[in-house]
Amino acid sequence: MLQYWKQFSINSDPGPNSFWRIKFIKELATYSDTSITLQHVKSNMFLGTNYGYSCNNHYYYRYHESPSTKHTEVSCSNDAMNYYWVKDWKFNHGKVKNHQDFLKSNDVINLSIKRLHDNNGNKTSNGQVEFLRSHYIQFTIGEDALQEVCCHNERLGGNDEWCIELIKQYNWTLDQVC
Repeated sequence: MLQYWKQFSINSDPGPNSFWRIKFIKELATYSDTSITLQHVKSNMFLGTNYGYSCNNHYYYRYHESPSTKHTEVSCSNDAMNYYWVKDWKFNHGKVKNHQDFLKSNDVINLSIKRLHDNNGNKTSNGQVEFLRSHYIQFTIGEDALQEVCCHNERLGGNDEWCIELIKQYNWTLDQVC
């Protein structure tokens, strides 16, 4: 199976922490049915949500909350074996006019993720859909100033829109993969 990806920045003044890869399986990321993952270029970690945590050999089941907003916490991980880690995002066009059926540079999109577990830790097929939101709260790790994002199920607004700035695109062929 071939995997395609695009690299983009979420900051108008891009620095090393601003670049993400959009990974998807199909040749084009279409608005109707494509799941994508967002991989941070610098750390190679994926953006997602986590349901549960381990403490003293006991696992607690609940979505992590953002300390500032109390919405669902969004974080980065590369733990593919974590059953409670969700990294598959859906996207919808944020602006209804003048768009094609696939994701491209300068598109304004909304990113959503579905809760896969209920509040008792049981897997559910009809989980709540939440949208990725940015806000102006920043925090630092080392010398890096980072912007906090979270997921919510409230009315969509300007802080829920993400503009794709295409930096580079790779289309792998079978000759390059083999």
